Amino acid sequence: MKILHIGDIVGAPGRLAFHRIAIPMKKNGEVDAIVVNGENAAAGRGITPAIAEDLLNAGADVITLGDHTWDQKELAPYLDVESRIIRPLNFTSACPGRGWITVETLAGPLTVIQAIGRVFMQPTMDCPFAAMRELFAKDLGFAPNIVVDFHAEATSEKIAMGRFLDGKASSVMGTHTHVQTSDLTLLPGGTAYLTDLGMTGPKDSVLGRDVDAVIRKFFSGMPTKLDVAKDWNALEGAWIETDEKGRAVDARLIREYVEQGPPDFPVPHKQ
Repeated sequence: MKILHIGDIVGAPGRLAFHRIAIPMKKNGEVDAIVVNGENAAAGRGITPAIAEDLLNAGADVITLGDHTWDQKELAPYLDVESRIIRPLNFTSACPGRGWITVETLAGPLTVIQAIGRVFMQPTMDCPFAAMRELFAKDLGFAPNIVVDFHAEATSEKIAMGRFLDGKASSVMGTHTHVQTSDLTLLPGGTAYLTDLGMTGPKDSVLGRDVDAVIRKFFSGMPTKLDVAKDWNALEGAWIETDEKGRAVDARLIREYVEQGPPDFPVPHKQ
């Protein structure tokens, strides 16, 4: 199976890059499945049902979330309706939605799991390592191909998760920082690992936000509106190929640029 795992989509610029770059890759056979982190897809804060449906209808197989899961209030009830959008597994049991899903792709079944880190994040979350251990101990009928999105800040926590799941998952890809790392590797047990997939959105920015606004905020220390930047869009992520047993046999970083222009796809709302 050939899997494209896309780093955090930021606003309309990120959605434009997704449509212009990822979807053609699927249509021409370069990838069999697309997993995308969509937690910043609505103006950089969360995702709406309308935007999620746009990404899924275009060709995304699974959308993962993160610490901005609840930023758009209409999403919470939608998570119990659309199972292809998953939130971190180690959110408390009172939260709507689920932390993993198995879907049918062009090359067969694919299981996608997400967890969120605690270091420099929200320590009230359940332990991601314990949550993963408990999940894999159950007989849940996972597909041979298993993709893990670990949404975390600390590199040490991400690397430890990659090592912990080596041989259990086909890939463990870090998300959240919006900065693509260069440590993509195939671990000894057959798991592809990357500390962070990066960001899909405006590269002439500070993590997807308007440069001048971010600098003003650092000078003033005051609350500042940080709009999504607009120029020099790019898609970042990783391409992973697995064998019939779900072991990663090849992987490469993806960074493709698209010229800024008027969207050629419907933009539901939340620029």
